[in-house]
Amino acid sequence: MTTIGLMAAMPDETRSLLRLAGPATRKQSGRFVAWRFLLGGVDVCLMESGMGMERAEAAAEELCAVAAPAVIISFGFGGGARPGLHVGDLVVGTESWLYGANGLTFRNGINRKLAGRISAGLFSTVGAVTNGEIITSSRILNKRQLATSLPLEMTAPVLDMETAAVADVASRHGIPLVALRAISDNADEELSFSLDEFIDQDMTISPLKVLATIVRKPWIIPQLIRLARSSRIAGERLAHALTTVVGLLGDSGIISVD
Repeated sequence: MTTIGLMAAMPDETRSLLRLAGPATRKQSGRFVAWRFLLGGVDVCLMESGMGMERAEAAAEELCAVAAPAVIISFGFGGGARPGLHVGDLVVGTESWLYGANGLTFRNGINRKLAGRISAGLFSTVGAVTNGEIITSSRILNKRQLATSLPLEMTAPVLDMETAAVADVASRHGIPLVALRAISDNADEELSFSLDEFIDQDMTISPLKVLATIVRKPWIIPQLIRLARSSRIAGERLAHALTTVVGLLGDSGIISVD
């Protein structure tokens, strides 16, 4: 039976999918939490990495070791870097880029032909979907400043913190990668806090650090409420989209991964 590997960073990104999927076996897999379940009759292994490239790379390696997936789907929330994308919009990655000290670096791994087929399948089932470029950074970026430095041909760039690392692992193992993001904050939403203010040393959200940040910056409360609402919308869109994508990639043979 074909196994589809799923990679996400945070519980908020996986919660709606797990609720939709039904019975799932949860276990500790190395440093990470993994779930095994059937989605539309397809065997799925979901690995939750925590935020950031280091954890995403290690979790993707763990996924390859324990599940030997035929395809990896890296999914989660993303920020729109240019106007045009709105909360809840689905974006299928056609390219993976790493944004660092030297600017943008292209990463191998995403199967562009497969991405096009996935987009077509999603469009016919869940409605509007956008093809875009996934830009991974180790920190929260100022979107307005970033947008001015991006090539004009990047029409739908989406920001995240994990895809480039997963793409590197997929490329090393020769496994096709699908990148799927749902927009949780559009280009006009500049985050009023840094990542370091919210996470612990394991790159997971720390409620105590969040509370301490709110005490110092009470003006971010409306934004946090708005982001929580947007994340719920994005999570639900992802869950339904993933059901379609896994079905397309699975044993039904509608889409070949070759």
